[in-house]
Amino acid sequence: MDDAVITQPFLGFGLGLRTDHFEHILQHQPDIDWFEVLSENYLVAGGKPRYYLEAIAEQYPVVMHGVSMSIGSSDPLDMTYLTALKKLSNDIKPKWISDHICWTSIHGINSHDLLPLPYTDETVTHVAERVAQVQDFLGERILLENVSSYLSYKDSTMDEWQFLSRVAEEADSLILLDINNIYVSARNHHFDPMTYLERIDARRVQQFHLAGHSDYGDYVIDTHDHDIPTSVWDLYQAALKRFGPVSTMIERDANIPAFPALYQELRHAQALANQTLPGNPELQRSRLGSQRCSSTENTNTNTHIKPLAYRKPLAGEMS
Repeated sequence: MDDAVITQPFLGFGLGLRTDHFEHILQHQPDIDWFEVLSENYLVAGGKPRYYLEAIAEQYPVVMHGVSMSIGSSDPLDMTYLTALKKLSNDIKPKWISDHICWTSIHGINSHDLLPLPYTDETVTHVAERVAQVQDFLGERILLENVSSYLSYKDSTMDEWQFLSRVAEEADSLILLDINNIYVSARNHHFDPMTYLERIDARRVQQFHLAGHSDYGDYVIDTHDHDIPTSVWDLYQAALKRFGPVSTMIERDANIPAFPALYQELRHAQALANQTLPGNPELQRSRLGSQRCSSTENTNTNTHIKPLAYRKPLAGEMS
């Protein structure tokens, strides 16, 4: 196997950009390394979402993360969606673009869920061909994220980690490894999450997701509405030992706390990384924690954010 580095350099520790925190970020400029934006929220030009996104993207590196590519579907690729995605990418210049290795729509009907695929040779070929088409259109490699799952297919002939690695290899794409999703699926399908970490293609892992979940005893659901539990933190440390420094961010989509609480959770991720990989020079380049008041307010009165022109959204635009 070729040992050439194909992933981008360590970006540091980031957070998902959420509307609850727009004003805090612009007012206080916390020392976060980067933000991940949900692509679908910003595909319409103009309006408040794009105003805030463009202002924040001027100050911080951003990456784009989508939920609508439906890369595993048998429907044709949605070129209208991909064209809008490419336009957004050209506008905000993300470090990279990601989506999920799943299907979301069939016969033009969107399920609004991230549905798992059968893990077969035929599906590997089908998905890899579609990923290659998307990458040719966008002009760059994309990252594919493992989803949490609650069912499996009798026709599957391989494990999820083998499937994900093979698609990435055949399509020459990259991997967004969701640590929480590995834990959730391991509990639901009764496999060892350490086996997943050990057997995924390490050369292609470019980003980690961390999140909380809802544990119902017999099953676990990926809800992104709780703090990250000890079980996921432990798996994160195991992933750091396996892969080294990987750009890491926290997802929170419901019960969203005030920004300082998420900031402190991200600092905990940083502390665990430093504890697991002591003295690592890539970790030392992170700016997280460099400001004494970053979790609450920025007291530098000389800080200036370039204002952007804002107009009232037109009918049909996001507000």
